[in-house]
Amino acid sequence: MTTITLIGKDGCHLCDVARGVVEHVLAEMPEDAADRVEVVEKSILEDDALYAEWWEKIPVVLIDDRVHAHWRVAPERLREAVMAAAGVKGVAR
Repeated sequence: MTTITLIGKDGCHLCDVARGVVEHVLAEMPEDAADRVEVVEKSILEDDALYAEWWEKIPVVLIDDRVHAHWRVAPERLREAVMAAAGVKGVAR
């Protein structure tokens, strides 16, 4: 299982945009690959450690606990990274 973690907070416009990019990318992926991806959202307002680490860089997108992007999420780059992490053949890791 591949995990995409979206770190942000309520009321953050860029966080809403990043969430939309993640949803769009997953919707376009082959169903068998998308089924191997879990999306987890975490708020910096509910976790002091997340706040201390990320408050000035939200939204932050992690793929399997590794930083993929912050502030802005490029759909093509995210798609390639998620498909590679999910083990879709023909995509370089």
